[in-house]
Amino acid sequence: MGLFKTKDERRIEREIKVRTGMRSIERSIRDQEKFSEDFIRNARSAQRIGDNQQYLFIRGALKKTAVVKRMLERQLLAMKNAMLIQQQARACQQFAESMNLISREIARSFGETDLTQTRANWEKALAQAGTMEERMDIFLDAMEQGQGGANPTGEAAVTDEEIDRMIATDTLAEEKAEMAKIDELQAQIEQELSSSRQKD
Repeated sequence: MGLFKTKDERRIEREIKVRTGMRSIERSIRDQEKFSEDFIRNARSAQRIGDNQQYLFIRGALKKTAVVKRMLERQLLAMKNAMLIQQQARACQQFAESMNLISREIARSFGETDLTQTRANWEKALAQAGTMEERMDIFLDAMEQGQGGANPTGEAAVTDEEIDRMIATDTLAEEKAEMAKIDELQAQIEQELSSSRQKD
């Protein structure tokens, strides 16, 4: 039956046994205290009746009881310290296990991230993009030739002058829009001035 227990179940069983042992030692210490109290009472009785022999015997027994009690207290203290060390060791073990899992995850992540393959894919994509542009140029040239407007350069030629005209046209359009806004504002100002004059 014990063969099929999990690691945690076996650990819990060990902890229960240790705690049971500690409780047994604590009980023994209380017993020694009770024995000491009884021996002290008996020693006083022996003194009261003047029985020196019994007094010496009880004193010897009381000394042994004190030695046993001190030994049990040292055992209990050693067990408590051992349990603290065990808890510290378990915390370190859990930390080590967690770090081990994290390091494996990091290694797995880097293993799955093949930068060489990523670079190769990027270069391939760039090459395909360049090829696509060339194909598009050929396609457009073929369309123009099919429509009787063959381009002698074999490229979709756009001259610098055309670009300059496009920029100039756009600038003129912006200037016209600005002038229209200014005219509109002047009209509003004149209207407000005339209405204020009429009120006066």
